[in-house]
Amino acid sequence: MGKYDQLLQASMSEESYRKLMALENAEINEFVGYAIELCEPERVFVGDDSDEDVDYTRRMAIYNREERPLHMPGHTVHFDGYYDQARKKEVTKYLVPSEEQLDPKLNQVEREQGLKELEDLQRGAYRGRVMLVRFFCLGPVNSEYAIPCLQVTDSAYVAHSEDLLYRRGYEQFKTMPAGSEFFRYRHCTGEVDERMTSKHPDLNRVYMDYTRNAVYSVNTQYAGNTVGLKKLSLRLAIRKADREGWLAEHMFIMRSNGPNGRKTYFCGAFPSACGKTSTAMIQGENIVGDDLAYFRVIDGEFRAANVESGIFGIITDVNPDDDPVIYEVLTRPGEVVFGNVLLKDGKPYWIGMGSELPEDGENYAGKWHKGMKGPDGKEVSPSHKNARYTVRIDELKNKDPEWDKPEGHKVGGIIYGGRDSDTSVPVRQAYSWEHGICTMGAMLESETTSATIGLEGVRKWNVMSNMDFLSMSVGRYIQNNLDFAKDIVRPLVFGTNYFLKKDGQYLNSKLDKSIWLKWMELRVHGDVGALDGAVGYIPEYEDLVRLFRQVLGKAYSREDYIEQFTIRIPELLAKLARMQAIFADIPDTPETMKKEMAAERERLNTLKEAKGEYVSPFDL
Repeated sequence: MGKYDQLLQASMSEESYRKLMALENAEINEFVGYAIELCEPERVFVGDDSDEDVDYTRRMAIYNREERPLHMPGHTVHFDGYYDQARKKEVTKYLVPSEEQLDPKLNQVEREQGLKELEDLQRGAYRGRVMLVRFFCLGPVNSEYAIPCLQVTDSAYVAHSEDLLYRRGYEQFKTMPAGSEFFRYRHCTGEVDERMTSKHPDLNRVYMDYTRNAVYSVNTQYAGNTVGLKKLSLRLAIRKADREGWLAEHMFIMRSNGPNGRKTYFCGAFPSACGKTSTAMIQGENIVGDDLAYFRVIDGEFRAANVESGIFGIITDVNPDDDPVIYEVLTRPGEVVFGNVLLKDGKPYWIGMGSELPEDGENYAGKWHKGMKGPDGKEVSPSHKNARYTVRIDELKNKDPEWDKPEGHKVGGIIYGGRDSDTSVPVRQAYSWEHGICTMGAMLESETTSATIGLEGVRKWNVMSNMDFLSMSVGRYIQNNLDFAKDIVRPLVFGTNYFLKKDGQYLNSKLDKSIWLKWMELRVHGDVGALDGAVGYIPEYEDLVRLFRQVLGKAYSREDYIEQFTIRIPELLAKLARMQAIFADIPDTPETMKKEMAAERERLNTLKEAKGEYVSPFDL
């Protein structure tokens, strides 16, 4: 008999106990038993993969008033507290054993000290509540990608969100060999106010114990802090991938439809506000996943699988013109959870939805009216800028019918998309895998916007768009990417920038990205030529003229081509200087990275001597 067997049996129904024991996993029993001992729930519910248990969780979220039904059938709304609207970097830390130290740039606390602090906050936190024990899977079930996950929480909203976002994993646990690795999470909502939102955001903690593949969170409801399988799992997966020789990436997966029915899959890493979702959802193409990807070599091919089975998306600016597929899902019957939107007469509203908003209602601040000030003295927007929607991939009309293939998808191209107003061309192809990883992925930058932090044009470095989630040194992470799948044909690597400006106006329309994607698809198969632009290959004018006519039905002028694809050598050299200064302070910067930066500088200087500082693509 295990240490916690009597406690487990006494804390749950006979049915829940039977489900737990059927897994025959002492490690699970110990994790669940300790959570009961520490958090002291009134009772425990253990769910399996049945529709009945999934529906029970959804109904519990409504019964607990964590979600409220809206007029549209299947729609609910959830509110987080005023100060609990996003991930909090300062309280998100790694628990590090005293004999170890992670990269100094990573938030960390000594493991025993952090565990004591966390457990003091979680002690007794489930009193009077139901503790939910749910099982999920990262990646396709029963595949090489699959990582079984155990969630313990007192929030039915959290478990319901995971039912939308992840594959059911109870049967995966039943079939996995004894001693197999799995991820585990223990979340406590903490004390709540009359709106059922966490009352003590100042005591919010999100701690990751990589020595146990565990994540603990308390005094928070925001899904980025509580849905353990989201970015918290990404940090654990990056370390697991490092040990096992695969990659865990912050990337979408989508299918581009080429000539004669050809299907080419792309993965893309884009920092916030750089076009990630809009690229993954380009009209006429098909989405596999919008956020996270696992890369593995299967049958001698570079393949990727969607880690998730749903979308936890930012709803701001989702409207029928720019995002018709998502907008259609959000405005018809079906299972959708809205988060931190404006609620008026049972209907959700959000900033940028393309229609007039009410001047009063209820939102993340409580009862709201236009011009209202929040507890921090700032004007409260109708919906939060980080307001969200949660839906299943299956709800999207443009989903790839094979989005959940157990073997994943062969990847033809990797895209790194940044935001800059004056430097990079709209699309370019790397000379090699190494050139792409180093100068497009590792050197990825994004300009901030005035809407986000009040200063426009500040460039933020974000290696592979994964900087916030690295659980190892930057150098090691880059080296892992460089080394991955060395003995096979690797995808082509591309860089994009949709945000070039002239006289304050964008040089590209929002729809132009569909042209750049079509060009990339053709390059993967060697169907079009390219020009050498010293920082990679760029499109030839005649190919773009044809694509603009075929795809968008419009002309593409020589003037547009020159303005968009001029090689801006002073700005490119300035970026290289910024990057070389950054990597000079990273002790384990790969030698390949140093060589690629030096080679890029040499090519640019050679082109400058031959053609001048600003080189028209017609002069290449």
